[in-house]
Amino acid sequence: MRKYFPFLEWSVNYRNADLKGDISAGLTVAVMLIPQGMAYALLAGLPPIIGLYASVLPLFVYALFGTSRQLAVGPVAMVSLLVASGIGNFATPGSEQFVQLAILLALMVGIIQLLMGIGRMGFLVNFLSHPVISGFTSAAALIIGFSQLKHLLGISIPRSHHIHETIWHAISQISDINPLTLSIGLVSIVLLIVLKRWRPVFPGALMVVVIGALAAWGLSLTEAGVKVVGAVPEGLPALSLPQFNTAQLTDLLPVALTIALVGFMESIAVAKNFAAKHRYAIDANQELVGLGLANIAGGFFSSYPVTGGFSRSAVNDQAGAKSGLASIISAIMVAITLLFLTPLFYYLPTASLAAIIMVAVFGLVDIQEARHLYAIKKADFYLLLLAFFATLLLGIEEGILVSVVASLILVIRRTTRPHTAILGKIPGSDIYRNLERYLEAKSPDGIAIIRIDAALYFANCAFLKTQIDALAGRENLRAIVLDASSINDIDASADAMLHSIVRDLTERGIGFYLANVKGPVRDVLRRSGLYKVLGEDHFFFSIHDAVMHINGEKSDIENEIQFIG
Repeated sequence: MRKYFPFLEWSVNYRNADLKGDISAGLTVAVMLIPQGMAYALLAGLPPIIGLYASVLPLFVYALFGTSRQLAVGPVAMVSLLVASGIGNFATPGSEQFVQLAILLALMVGIIQLLMGIGRMGFLVNFLSHPVISGFTSAAALIIGFSQLKHLLGISIPRSHHIHETIWHAISQISDINPLTLSIGLVSIVLLIVLKRWRPVFPGALMVVVIGALAAWGLSLTEAGVKVVGAVPEGLPALSLPQFNTAQLTDLLPVALTIALVGFMESIAVAKNFAAKHRYAIDANQELVGLGLANIAGGFFSSYPVTGGFSRSAVNDQAGAKSGLASIISAIMVAITLLFLTPLFYYLPTASLAAIIMVAVFGLVDIQEARHLYAIKKADFYLLLLAFFATLLLGIEEGILVSVVASLILVIRRTTRPHTAILGKIPGSDIYRNLERYLEAKSPDGIAIIRIDAALYFANCAFLKTQIDALAGRENLRAIVLDASSINDIDASADAMLHSIVRDLTERGIGFYLANVKGPVRDVLRRSGLYKVLGEDHFFFSIHDAVMHINGEKSDIENEIQFIG
């Protein structure tokens, strides 16, 4: 029961000593979440109130069904930009239709994530490699940051997913920049950066919101052209089913799938990080269920898609969160704000919200990771660059597609051309190692020993045959030994390939032997008849036994089949 209802684990075994930390974390995150939620809703092309709606029930539901104790769920920059880019093709940002589509999107994302969790499909996130995630995230952060220039500068810039277009529009309207709006934005950015470095747990975003609103109200800055949030509806959202038709479902499905995967990817990465720190287990499939139910609940209460975010989760952890109770407290605080405090946001400058977004996302540009990959694995560094520039130049959705394809190509390439090694004997021992790495190793006279470090299947069996054909061309070669110690599986195509190798080598008068064959692979070779075709005396427990047999020497174990009996 606790597997499907994780809250039973922490609620039944809750310790009074953890209450102080959960209350502190819940209040701290709420103070951070309120301005961030409004800012990210603005980024998504939605009224700021939708960001607050997305910060109530989804948090409560995830706290009950998610497995992470520190993950802070709610609006995040990446998902907000995906919402803006995905729905922007079908409705005008800020319009009633746009809002309805965003709420419908939350419901669709939730259903997809729930079905993925029930179907045990959490493994899909593994197809996005770390370099690809890093490159994509860095580029998306730049796109998100520059998308806020219109609010920071107080000018009108057409919505675009390409940085160069945004920058060009900003430069072309440099004479129209509102000095007061720019001043508010720059002061907000400086305050956020200073407070973040001085006191990381301090609610810098809230201070920026308060100072900006007081300045706009006290100095009547709206009369000077400074844009503010305006009237924010009071009260909690009502239960309602978003209006939709089949055409809208079809149009939004690609966006929903993208957000479901990217949101889960971001969330599970953060959750695993804190789970490792606090030494408890995360269930990826239950995380999908938790996020799915959170988004479904949000879809019925005027929310747009949410997921777990790094910055708020880090604050949640630093403030002492020990269980899901911290998120429940945050949700209650946002609900209280919706009920009683929304009039205070009327004079909040949009430049202050833009500053909050820009400071938050520019921290996601990971230059250090690029340097690290360049130093240890240049292939991964180039993959990071591909994901980065594809996202930066083509756009968010296209960048995700290129990144996924690049990850899959990398997986396919590495499995179709796996590492192989030609082995030799270390003098004075029975140990065989890679000739390229161990200069003292010697290849036995007339015998070639090859190891392939991968499961054998239809996509790489031809590669192994090519390697063995190259060895068979050596002069005075009597036998080839395949070290199967790294082969943990074999399919029908690879088995057929082994039969072909045996026929070709037999015609050339070269013996073919296998050593260190694992049980599951051995079972396949028996059922396929290769044991009978090749001969049971061609299978050995070790390379050394195979070499001794080929040389006519007696070993302690003559062959596998005798040992098995």
